Amino acid sequence: MKKALFLLFHGFGEANGISKKIRYQVKALKECGLDVRTCYYDFMPDGRRCWMLDGEILADFGFGLSAKIRKRFDFSFIADYVRCEKIEFVYIRSYHNANPFTIHLVNRMKKYGAKVLMEIPTYPYDQEYITRSMKLDLTVDQHFRSRLARCLDGIVTFSNAKTIFGGRTIRISNGIDFDHIPVKTQKNDTSREMHLLGVAEIHYWHGFDRLLSGLAEYYQTNPDYKVYFHIVGPLFGEREQQEILPILQNKELKDYVILHGPLHGADLNACFEQADFAIGSLGRHRSGITFIKTLKNREYAARGIAFAYSETDEDFDSMPYVCKVSADESPINIRKLIDFQHSMTLTPEEIRESVRPLSWKAQMQKVIEDFHHE
Repeated sequence: MKKALFLLFHGFGEANGISKKIRYQVKALKECGLDVRTCYYDFMPDGRRCWMLDGEILADFGFGLSAKIRKRFDFSFIADYVRCEKIEFVYIRSYHNANPFTIHLVNRMKKYGAKVLMEIPTYPYDQEYITRSMKLDLTVDQHFRSRLARCLDGIVTFSNAKTIFGGRTIRISNGIDFDHIPVKTQKNDTSREMHLLGVAEIHYWHGFDRLLSGLAEYYQTNPDYKVYFHIVGPLFGEREQQEILPILQNKELKDYVILHGPLHGADLNACFEQADFAIGSLGRHRSGITFIKTLKNREYAARGIAFAYSETDEDFDSMPYVCKVSADESPINIRKLIDFQHSMTLTPEEIRESVRPLSWKAQMQKVIEDFHHE
């Protein structure tokens, strides 16, 4: 059994969608026959900065400024682990941190015989960097990322790009772990009201403000038919709060928009049971993205719920349970969503079955087959 290392530069959060995705990917790689260990950077309860390996401390940087600085350049213990354990395959999740130290890490791991791939979850990503400190980090990444790309054996992407930063790509879809995503079972009466659900760690590119603006316009007409919008997840930053919270001050919306905060497990499942229609990304154009295969679209389909989004997603654009909306800044037409939901005839089980080929095991098998053929 080949030994593999899944490497990421951050820790895990219980309700975080990225964390769940990574766990699904690791599980899928194991199901594909690899002996996978997970290496990640995290904080201990007492504040120590540590690199972890499957829950055990691999390197303890301690406290204070020196630990904070060291975490940016000291990756020697990771390369040493690859050498000592004879790791054959390293899968890195990009943290947009190309620099001389990450390049040196990749070169050392390759020197020890490992194939090294890097997943860039969202591409392009420059437009996501909006604050001064973020742009400083981006400048470093921009300077070194082409050099890093040349060192890698491949770049895994969910876009349709054939090369990224000069490196060849392995194009896959975001996947689904059917063991951990239950199908919706409750059929609600939508004759008088409809419940919309948006689940995300909310960034400006999710465009939920467009949906809220559409709701505000809808309720100005004093409709008898009521539409509720349930938002599950944190408002990521100041920009998101400035764009969403003021709209919620609209007295006509206060009874129809519910902020649940982050949910997982039974609480999240209960929200899906109450929901009649889901909301994907409505603002990917804001970050310069046209083609993307988001994790959220796949999770909605696995749940068996119809949904809307504005980007181009080749796996879903022609599906009868998808309501495409325009990729611009216009408020979302709420009556269009109502009519679409009322026209739906597919059952949750039928929606779920349509995405069986998008399992994480099938997607990660594509990655494994690619590096085997190299």
